[in-house]
Order: sequence, then structure tokens, then C-alpha cells
Amino acid sequence: MPRRRGPLTEVQIETVRRWIDQGAPWPEGVVVQAASPAPEAVADDDAAGDETAVAASTGVSFNKDVRPILAANCYACHGPDRSRRQRELRLDLEEVATAPLPSGQVAIVPGHPETSALLQRITDPDEEKRMPHVSSGKPRLSAAEIETLRRWIQEGAHWEPHWSYIRPRRSAPPAVKRANWPKNPVDAFLLAAIEKAGLAPSPEADPRELLRRLSFDLTGLPPTPEELRAFLADAAPGAYERQVDRLLASKRFGERMAAYWLDLVRYADSAGYHSDNPRTVWRYRDYVIGAFNRNLPFDQFTAVQLAGDLLPDASLEQRIASGYNRLLQTTEEGGAQPKEYRAIYLADRVRNASTVWLGATLGCAQCHNHKFDPYLAKDFYSFAAFFADVKEKPVGRRDPDYLPSESQRPSLEALDAEIERLKKDLDKTTPELEAAQQRWEKTLAGARAYNWTPLEPVEVSSAKGTRVLIQGNDFSLIATTSSGPRPPRDTYTVRFKTALVAMTAFRLEALVFDELPRGGPGRDPQGGFVVSEMVLRDSTGRTIPLRHATASTPPAAAFTPAAAVDGRTSGSGWALLAADRQDHRLVVETAEPVGRGEETALTLVLDQNAGQARTLGRFRLSATTDARPIATEPGPALTKEILDLAAKDPSKRTQDDKDTLARFFRRVAPELAPARAALRAAEIRRADLVPEIPQSLVTTAQPPEAVRILPRGNWLDETGEVVEPAVPHFLPQIKTGGRRATRLDLARWLTSAENPLTARVFVNRQWKLFFGRGLSRTVEDLGSQGEWPSHPELLDWLAVEFVESGWDVKRLVRTLVTSATYRQTSRASEELAERDPDNRLYARQARFRLDAEMVRDNALAISGLLSSKMGGPGVHPYQPRGYWSYLNFPPREWDDSTGEDQYRRAIYTWWQRTFPQPSLAAFDAPSREECVGERTRANVPQQALALLNDPTYVEAARVFAQRIVREGGATFESRLGWAYERAVGRAPRDEEARILRELFRKHAAQYRADPRAAGSLVHAGLAPVATGVDVVELAGWTSVARAILNLPEVITRS
Repeated sequence: MPRRRGPLTEVQIETVRRWIDQGAPWPEGVVVQAASPAPEAVADDDAAGDETAVAASTGVSFNKDVRPILAANCYACHGPDRSRRQRELRLDLEEVATAPLPSGQVAIVPGHPETSALLQRITDPDEEKRMPHVSSGKPRLSAAEIETLRRWIQEGAHWEPHWSYIRPRRSAPPAVKRANWPKNPVDAFLLAAIEKAGLAPSPEADPRELLRRLSFDLTGLPPTPEELRAFLADAAPGAYERQVDRLLASKRFGERMAAYWLDLVRYADSAGYHSDNPRTVWRYRDYVIGAFNRNLPFDQFTAVQLAGDLLPDASLEQRIASGYNRLLQTTEEGGAQPKEYRAIYLADRVRNASTVWLGATLGCAQCHNHKFDPYLAKDFYSFAAFFADVKEKPVGRRDPDYLPSESQRPSLEALDAEIERLKKDLDKTTPELEAAQQRWEKTLAGARAYNWTPLEPVEVSSAKGTRVLIQGNDFSLIATTSSGPRPPRDTYTVRFKTALVAMTAFRLEALVFDELPRGGPGRDPQGGFVVSEMVLRDSTGRTIPLRHATASTPPAAAFTPAAAVDGRTSGSGWALLAADRQDHRLVVETAEPVGRGEETALTLVLDQNAGQARTLGRFRLSATTDARPIATEPGPALTKEILDLAAKDPSKRTQDDKDTLARFFRRVAPELAPARAALRAAEIRRADLVPEIPQSLVTTAQPPEAVRILPRGNWLDETGEVVEPAVPHFLPQIKTGGRRATRLDLARWLTSAENPLTARVFVNRQWKLFFGRGLSRTVEDLGSQGEWPSHPELLDWLAVEFVESGWDVKRLVRTLVTSATYRQTSRASEELAERDPDNRLYARQARFRLDAEMVRDNALAISGLLSSKMGGPGVHPYQPRGYWSYLNFPPREWDDSTGEDQYRRAIYTWWQRTFPQPSLAAFDAPSREECVGERTRANVPQQALALLNDPTYVEAARVFAQRIVREGGATFESRLGWAYERAVGRAPRDEEARILRELFRKHAAQYRADPRAAGSLVHAGLAPVATGVDVVELAGWTSVARAILNLPEVITRS
């Protein structure tokens, strides 16, 4: 034995003998190491329950050395994916790779590389037979890779489960020569590897550099000069640790930690797909900040996000946290298929949750079994089934959920009940109502419906600066409402083009819009408007005579439709005094036919002079060529469809015909007028109540919908097996006693002691935050395509420590930042730069550019503009006008925030997925359409241009310059020293001082010759300009401040 294979080696025989001597504990398993020159049995009680692992004590490790080669070069054709598998060979399974193939060959014969078909094929001189096959597009294995495989087989081809799927085990910190260097166990693991390489750790960073690094890492902000001086003056033992504790206790810690978490969970303020409309979910962002600040244990942090709504007596905060399940991209597109988007949303949730908590690429199993990892398509859809109970519309606007307090709940519930009752009353059918409808239908005989064609707006302007935007899909125009000017009076001028010839009448529609007060169509607090005068001009500027004005609006004292075309721009006009949730129209005839030739240009002027912001919020102009007379009546407009249905023989009407006719009648029936008025009054009372009620997208559970495996991910294919919620089959399973597993079960499984992944994933990402790269650099993928950790024992020690601490995030962070490893200088010696250029030994600290949010916050902090205000809706820092011009349905424009909100921390910036804030995007802020665990760190000229020219940085520079002049002393030297201390925590070097002195001299001379340019510069931004300052001097110092804020040192964490 074994048959058809080479005999066991002496090492293998000794391993089996020792295992038997220890009682052969199988299948529960212990870790048994193969015999070594100095054998020492290893049996760890903590390993009970772990997967059995037998590893040779040699230099070749399957997980570290062999698996990456096989995964990168072989698994695509000889791995988990059955559809791509060649020759029935699997190199990811020991029992298949070491068994005879149908050809009689054995791919891997442990101890015998010379008879292993794998070695023969990867070294075959025939290029058509050599593996990887040329058709795979993969390169040939290098000589080093081939030698690694040969040695591994020679040593017995010991297989191991993938390292990340084995439960972490705490190893004792290794002994080191420099016993006085480690400050905690983290250092021992790292120092052992450094010493093994014959190197030494780097010296501790300068105190100034150290506090600056620590402050950015824990709060995302620089230390103030006062904080730096206090640290330098603290000579008592534990001074550094006191700074750590101070920063961990800061409220800014939560903001810094949340910024990374929001990347992971793809938090944004907009929906993403199609129109990328806004949604209300900022309370989730604030919840995350608060959770990190109060050090909520990570297992609880996990549970409330995945299943806060399923907790008994869920609190307001827990419900807000459950908004995690609603953060994905959604669509409102009219033609979207609900069933397709349900599949898209489930897939999105699988990708995100599995990446965030498991560091897994489970999303790759959506269409087929994973090609590299043991995830099956069934695992993907079983994981998706956990989220099948999330209540949501597959297609349509995401209205926020109301989260009333106990005092608000009764009023809201009473109003909701009243509205529901009134709607049922309006839908109710009675013999009296049916008879009334029949009488109404008879009155429609001979009625006319006109053919209206919307005119295409080409250009629009407002006399008072109101943003009026063109809605491309329906030719309506929208005066933005969320921010921007809200003048009491205004005049809109719109230029149209049309191919209509001989137009006989025009229709000005006032259209409802949810974002207007009470749903519009007007902009005053009641949703009303007054059009004082409507003027139409042709392409020559001649006024087109208009007459016979009629309107759909209810009669209003002192306001008449005719007054809108009487030639007077003040006093009366066409008016709607209060919104009634209906579109309205003003119809006017022309005194003569309008339009000839292929295209006619028209200009509409709407004077709105009634005051009190009674202006139109959304409107549209249409024309008809129908024969006069043309008029309208109060109430909803009759359409050709309604007239045709009314004229149709009742016995031949379909059910849809009957329903359409009945719905319209209920909108105009005099018998239902009291019910309609009562419904509108109840809706208004509700509209007045809800602004005081917290709103946010949260999760609400519903009976779970069936989830089936979609062959090749095709949402139209219903032949796949229906699956129940389950975790990947090869990991420890959830035990529910037979009931259906829930999202709460999933959350608890993710942070259970049996789960080998979650703790590793979290601590690996924390390591990345504080050391530049993860111990495994692939922080989003700890599977076969991920990187073997540089220090696997340290990663496991941290994971176990994290779990055993009660998932204490601040304790983990404190452990990392108080280590001697963290405190090292980032300056590499020549030897380190040569022998460890990628810093995989961590014999020095990392130096890297700050994240986008920190770059902005740092500039504002240095200038003194940064606001400490926390929480609330997203804010709008300066952004180029027109950047949102391609957003539609509806069109929108970015309105810069004013006051304190302009200077809030970047974490509170409005996050528009399709158009991320450009100055943040310049520094690689992601769109957050998908999980991002590792941002790109580009180094491109646009970044320097943003720092020099973006209004945020120009304003920061000129306000910084004001402080330099006011607080920096009287001489150039003292002012420059003051500026450098604020910006980088040190004094300027002689060469820097020389260059900046010359810059100041040169620019001051230019501004002295051009005072207007100086005045323009020092008035950049919204912040007030100090009184009594020399404008030319201030402009010169602004140039110096811009240069300082552009220093690499200012935007670099070292």
C-alpha cells in the first residue's frame, strides 16, 4: 500500500505512527506535524473542532507556496468549475489529484515527482502538450515555480485546507534577540521575521512625525500646534499612550473609522442606476459614526446592520442600522423588469455582505461554480435567500421609512388610517354612484378633446437667478426647490422650437412635483403660484396676441385667467392658491394662426409678481392646431381616451375600460367632492406632521420570496432548484433545529467562534489602515486568488485576540498603534530599501498620500475654516456649475452649501454615485457602486491642479493667509514659521524659505500692478474678508499659502 502509487516515505510513516500513538483522534482531529530531525509532538487543545491539517516541517508550504501557483495557473481548467474542467482532473482536491485518472496516470504521486504527471506536463518540451496549455492564455511556469512544485511533491505533497478556511489559532509570540524592543506581542511576531532576514527594525519616528501620523490615523485630522506642544512637553512615562487614549476618546475617531466602513458597504446619498435620484439614508451614516465612537462591539455592530429589524423590540437606532440592507443601487426606470431587478438586488447583497464580512468573492458563483474557491452556485443563491424577506419595490422611487417617536406615533397612525379609509370610500361602488356615472357619461356626448403637442424648450433663464432646468423626457421645466434662490417675485423666459404649423391655441400646464411644497405645482409654502402675465413672442420679437383665456383652477378672489393675458404684469393673474395634488392648465387662443415653415421659434415670458414666492415650480407649454373655439374647464382635463370610452357601448367595454372610466369619474363626481376634500385635508395634515418625524431607509421584513438557482445567472430561467437560506457548504453550518434560517442567524454565524473568516478579515483591514497594506494585501479576497499573509501567525493572533476581547474595536486599534512597529520612522535605510522594497517585513512604517476626505479636511483645519458640527443631511461643498447637467428625470443642479455647512468634514459630503464630488474624485474617492476595501492611490497632475485652483482650497489658502498676517507676527520669517507650524508641525527649511520669499515678492508685485486681480483673489469663497487688511499683501500671502497647501508633506501620512 498504497496501490498504483509510490511507497510512503519514512517521514510519512513516522507521522502516521505518531498519530496512532496519540490515540488516532479521527475525524474530530488534532493538528499533527510530520516528524522532523528533532521530533516534538504537537497537540493543541484549542484545535478541537478545526479541520485536520497535516503539514510537513519543511520549507515548502502548500498554502503559502503551492496553492498560489495552482490557483493562478491551473484551477481555471482543473478546479471547482465543472463546466470548464478538463480530463476530469481537479488539482484543488487532494483525493482527485492523487488518484488515477481514466488514462491511468496520476497527477501527483507524493514523494515521487519523477512519476507525477503534473511535473511531466509542466516541463514537456512539446509546446502543444506543455501546461498551462497555450489556449489558456496563461504564461509558462517559471523555473522557480516548477522547482517549488517538485520540492513539494518530493517532500510528500502535504495538502492543507486553504489557510483562511481554517479556524484561527493563537500562537505564542516568538522569542526574539532584541527582547527590549517589543512593546506588545505584535512586535514579537514581526521582529522575529526581521531578525530571521538579518535586518533590524527602524528607529522610532520623531515625536512631531509620530503625533501627526497618529492624529491622522485615529481622527483623520492633523494635530493642532497646541496639541503638539503639549505632547513635546510631556516628559512623564506613558506620554505617547496618553495621546492614543485622547484620540480614541475623540468624537473624530468615529468619523475617521466610518469613512472606511462606508466604502465597504457602498454608502451613498443617491440610488445609482438610471436617474440616480436622491434618497434619505444619512441617519445610517450617523449611526456608523456613533457606533465607532462608543465602541460598540463588532458582533453587535454586525447584527444590527444585517438584522436590526429582527431584534426583539428593535430600537430606533437598531432600525436605522438595518438600513445597511437598503444601501444598494436601485432603479426607477420605467421599462425596467421587476423580476430582473429583484435578481440584481439579491446578487448585489450577496456580493457586498460576503466581501465585507467574509473577504470572499462569492459573487463569482452567480452564474457557475467558482473557478478557484470551493463556492458553488448553490452557495451563492442559498446566501441570497437570507435577504429574500427584505421588503422593497424592485422598480420605483425609494421613499424613506418614517420612524416616529412614541409621542408622534399615535398621530401618524391615526392620519394613515383616516387616509386609507377615505381612499376606500372614494373607491367604493354604490347604486347611486353608478347611476350618477351613467348620467355623467351622457353629458360627454359632443364634448371635444384637443390634440396638444408639448413644445421643446431650448433655453431658459430666470430674472432673479432661480435655477430652472429642462426635463428632457417630457419637455417640462423645473425650478429647483431643495436649495438656491427663492425670490418672492420672478420672471421666467423660455425659448422653444416646434415644427407645428398654424397653431391656434397654447396650453400652459402647472404640473405637480413631489419635491415642491405640498407636491406643487407652485413654490410658495402652500404649493401655489400666480402667473401675473403670460407673453409669447415670435422669432422677430413681435408679441403674439392671445385671447379667450380659460383655466382648470378653482375660482379665486381677485385672480382670473383673463388677467394673465391682459397686458398688465402686476395685480391679478392666473392663480392656484393651494396645491390640490392635481395638474392645472391655462388655455389661451391666438388671434391668428402661428407658425409656418419647417421650424418655428417662440419665446415665452412668464411674469410672476404677486410676491411671497408665488412662482411656478414645474410647468410645460403645449400647442394645438385644432379648430377654434378652444377652451378648458375646472377639474381634470378630458382626454380622447375618456371620451372614446364613454361613447363605447357599455356591453362591449373591457374590465380595464370600466376601471379607467370609473377612476376618472371619481375625480370629477360632485357626489364625491366632500370625500375628495376630506382626503386632501388629511394628506395636508400628514404632510405638515412628517417633517418633524425622523425618516430613513430601513429594513422591514416580509414573508420571504422563493429563491431558486438561476442557471448561468439568467433571471428568466425558472428551471433551477429552489433553495433555503444557508452559508457556504464547506464552512461550519448554522444550526436552527429545522426552522428557516434568518438574517439574524446569519449575523450571529458571521461572528461565531466557529467562523474562520470574519475576525481575520476585519483585523487585516485594520492593519491596512495603520500600516498601509494588509498582512494579506488582498483585503477584499482572502480566497485562493488572494495573497498568502506575510505574517500568518500574527494575523491569527490578532483575530483570536479580537474575538476573545469581545470584538472590542478600540482595544484592537490601541494594540496596533501602541506597538513599536507602528512607531517606527517611515524613512527607509538603504539596506531596507534594497532588501525589502515592498516593506513586507514591516521593518519601517509606511508613507502614503492621505485619503481624499483627509486632504480636504486637512486644508480646512489648517486654515481654521473646518466646522466641528456632526451629523445631519449631506452637504454641498463647492462644485463646478453644470457638472450635474447630464442628470435627468428630473434634471438637477448642485447648489453650494452656505454658512457652516460649506466647511463640514468631507464624510458629510453628499455622495452622488454617477457624479462623485469632483475634488474628492480627483484624490480617488470611489463612486461607492460596489464594495471598496482598497482605494486607488493615483499620483496625477490633476491633484496638484485641484489643490491650487479648486474653490475649497483657494478659499482655505486665502483664509489661512489672513491668519498668517494677523497671528504670525510682523516679519516674513515669523509669519512663514507660524504657517509651517500650522501646516506641517515644523519650521521651514532654508531652501523652502528662500523659494517662498521669492514667490511672495514676485506675486505681491504682480498684484500691486493689478489691484483688481488681488481683490478677486482675496474675496474667493463665502468666508468674510478681514477688515482693514492690505489687499495686495493678503493676495501675496495667499499665493504663499496655496504653495504650502500643495506641499507633498501636507497631503502625505508618513
